Formats: sequence, structure tokens, C-alpha cells
Amino acid sequence: MIGTQKTLGVGPPGSALLFVIASPVGPYYPTGFKAISLEATDYAVRAWPGGVGDKKLGANYAPCVLPQLNAASRGFQQNLWLFGEEEYVTEVGTMNLFIALKNKETGQKELVTAPLDGTILEGVTRDSVLSLARERLGSSGWTISERKIKMAEVAEAAEEGRLLEVFGSGTAAIVSPVRSISYRGQSVNCGLKENEEAGEIALQMKNWIEGIQYGDEDHHWRYVLPLNICH
Repeated sequence: MIGTQKTLGVGPPGSALLFVIASPVGPYYPTGFKAISLEATDYAVRAWPGGVGDKKLGANYAPCVLPQLNAASRGFQQNLWLFGEEEYVTEVGTMNLFIALKNKETGQKELVTAPLDGTILEGVTRDSVLSLARERLGSSGWTISERKIKMAEVAEAAEEGRLLEVFGSGTAAIVSPVRSISYRGQSVNCGLKENEEAGEIALQMKNWIEGIQYGDEDHHWRYVLPLNICH
């Protein structure tokens, strides 16, 4: 969306033009549907409380360009953005992040993503993953949580063998499995075996969402238009 008012100034425009681009997409990363490696980033901040971290704005992405180039120069596909002294996990690159792990005390399986606190983009794919997880995993004993989680908690779960898998979610990628996270000079293994490119949950989510998108599955999210409307 761009302002089209014939003046230059700071303020909401009196007129604007909205562009809608509809296009099929392939895999977001050149490697295709394969697990990626992340660099946990604490020296730069993607978004601040009270800012525009929950909006789809260019200003929400520009600060990420240089840290992403730095991460790429060290062999990582994306940044994992940490926030604050507590090093809360927020987003990965331009995607929401999901973490599947077992509870330390009870062993119960939990799928965690960061809460919508104003710094997290309210992605439609994020919402789709949460909805499908509650609908299809909840009955299998999974806990689906929107809560803050520290990077130290993720690293501890990996060290103790409780980290099951990690994946990002976004419009183009749908889901993007994560193999490892570089954190404080150590590589945190995200639960995948050497010959695996995706965990069970990430693969299920990809198949579920694509099945609905392509009409292979009858679901209330999709609606078939009559042919006369298409003309």
C-alpha cells in the first residue's frame, strides 16, 4: 500500500493505492524443503514492545537485513531473534517459530510458540498451525501453548533429549524445519537425525495445510466457487 496524495509530509495520506499480487510460490529457501540452520541473535533486536513488530511493514524488516547478512556469512540461513536479558525466543527471520519439546517434570509433549505481545507478527500460517495442532494433536495428549520461552530453556531441553523438533511457519515456506541453532558458540541440535530433513509435526503440518490449499482435503477453511462466478 502506498500513499498517493500529491503532497510530501509526515502524516496519514488522504488517498492510497493497494496492490494485491497473487502468485504461486515454491520453496522459500533455495535448498527446498530441507532443514535449515539458525544463528541465535542477541546483539540486534527485531522488534520492541510498543513498536511495529506485529505489523506487515517495511520498517519491520529493514533492521533485519544486516544481521541476516552477517549470519549468512557464517553459514546460517537465518537469524533467530532473541529479546531482552532473558533471551526470549521471538521469531526466525521473517517467520513465526514453533518448538516441540517434552515437559521436564511430566514428560508431556508441548508445542510452543511466542505469544502475540505486540512484537510478534500475527501470521495467518501461525494461526493455521495453532488451529490444526489444537484440533488434531490435542486429542493425542499434546499441550499447545502460546507462551514466552527462553533460549536457555530450549538449549537445556536439547541437552537433556527433550527437544523434539523446531520449525518456522510463514506464507511462502508454510513450514521450514530447523536442524540446529548456534547459541553462545554452541550448536543446539533441534531433534533431527542426520538423514532427516523434517520432524514428524513439521511434516504433518505441511501436508495438512497443503492438502487444504490444493483441495485434497475437505475443510471448512476452503470454499469452492460456482463456475458462473469464476467467469
